[in-house]
Amino acid sequence: MTSFNSMAQKCFWKFVFFLLLSIGLHVPASADTEPAIPPTAEAPAYILGTGDKVRISVFGEPKLDGEYVVSSTGVVSFPLIGNIPARGQTVEAMQEDIRSKLAAGYLKDPRVAAEVLNYRPFYILGEINKPGEYPFVNGITVQQAVAMAGGFSYRANTRRVFIKRALDTSERPIEIKSVAVALMPGDTIRVGERFF
Repeated sequence: MTSFNSMAQKCFWKFVFFLLLSIGLHVPASADTEPAIPPTAEAPAYILGTGDKVRISVFGEPKLDGEYVVSSTGVVSFPLIGNIPARGQTVEAMQEDIRSKLAAGYLKDPRVAAEVLNYRPFYILGEINKPGEYPFVNGITVQQAVAMAGGFSYRANTRRVFIKRALDTSERPIEIKSVAVALMPGDTIRVGERFF
């Protein structure tokens, strides 16, 4: 009789084990965990602005290759063709503009390459430990910018910041924990004060 009881007990415990195992497989893994942080928002195409330094190369024409700065009037002064509008354009658009002007009377089928060497800085101010101007690093997010500036002050609203893009006229609120927002050169981040 005891062997029957021990066999019944083993069967009972196996049944309980498999029952719990099957229940565990049907429970969502995220039931008690925080939601995953969404991936970094894609940064829009980079728009050139005053102070950006670009390298422009024309294949087979080393005398035209060089480093150029977007002037305060928003142009790049390029040999042979003069001032090229740059502010407000993408690097690709400026590159195509130079290519088409060189092809219009100076070079046959020119191949032009352009890249940004030095970006405009971004600014962070408000309730931050070290407000000021910081060098832009491609791919930097709002959270990383806050860390560069020494973190939030004790009075900071750590849930929301405000971003004003270089070409925008107004700032927009960003929920800092909702998405990793990519910064652009010339952006201004303002960290507000929290309300008790």
